Amino acid sequence: MFRTTFFAICLTLLSTAVGQGQEWARKMFDGTNHDFGMVARGAKVEHTFAINNPYKEDAHIVDVRSSCGCTTPKITVHDLKTYEKSGVVATFNTSSFTGQKGATLTVVFDKPFYAEVQLHVNGYIRSDIVLNPGSVQLGAIDQGTPVEKHIQLSYAGRDDWQVLNVKSGSPFLEATVGKPDRRAGQVTYDLTVKLKDDAPSGPIHEQLVLVTNDNRSPEFPVDVEGRVVSELTVIPSSLLLGVLHPGDKVTKKMVIKSKKPFKIVGVKCDDDCFQIQPSDTVKELQQIPITFTAGEKLGNVTRKIRIETDLGADVVCEFSAYARIISDAEESTAGKPAADKSAAK
Repeated sequence: MFRTTFFAICLTLLSTAVGQGQEWARKMFDGTNHDFGMVARGAKVEHTFAINNPYKEDAHIVDVRSSCGCTTPKITVHDLKTYEKSGVVATFNTSSFTGQKGATLTVVFDKPFYAEVQLHVNGYIRSDIVLNPGSVQLGAIDQGTPVEKHIQLSYAGRDDWQVLNVKSGSPFLEATVGKPDRRAGQVTYDLTVKLKDDAPSGPIHEQLVLVTNDNRSPEFPVDVEGRVVSELTVIPSSLLLGVLHPGDKVTKKMVIKSKKPFKIVGVKCDDDCFQIQPSDTVKELQQIPITFTAGEKLGNVTRKIRIETDLGADVVCEFSAYARIISDAEESTAGKPAADKSAAK
């Protein structure tokens, strides 16, 4: 009896210790649950669980597995240095499943220590509504260029079913539906989506909401994806300076590209710790050395850097620079678990 009780206590303590020891990994996620809601059959439905490494140790994601074939997970980046980002893309398999579905996604880390984080998704896949194709794919669009795309929406069921409205959460997207084609219990709509010419550069991940007269489920989403390509492209998109001590100096290079030759006429940053000396040459690709000298203040440094060019007042690019300044005492804790250390504030 004593041995049984002792063994049970040991298992409880071990389970608690493991759970606490993996808390460092959970803190890398901005959320662990997502509800897809009511979606159409065949629709492209995805959600990305964002991951950020706030620790000074490198992190490595070994794998991710799903408890259900209704959801397929994928890791975007497996190796993350300090401040680097990744994500778990959960794709709801609406073409193969219908009805209420859910899955648990288990993300496995092996660096800096072993840990598992569980993510949860669920949703309802309607069998009476079909999108073809499954989402609005705008593709790559040059900034300042309007674009128009069409997809087909089909419904099987009530003869009086109709789309009443299309709501857009973006001021740069307009969507309308044409007159319905009704044949033998099936209703078909043509959905037209327009991207305005004043859309800013960057990725497009938006959702349109179609409002219907179906009281059971009056709304369902339609994903819109694409990318507005600026005249200027900065590589990498963020400047990661790493973990430094006060007084340390590091130099990184940023690459600015354009489709036509340009000259950098100004660089703005509100921190004297950054020294930036752009070239005054005119060419399609510019390399900019950026030197950062760590100050005495410990903690995280996040600064915006703005590049201005001779292509016009509106043709600029901005990117963020990140660094973490630590003391020698903090450096001496390198052998301790990441969960024992202070994350980025």
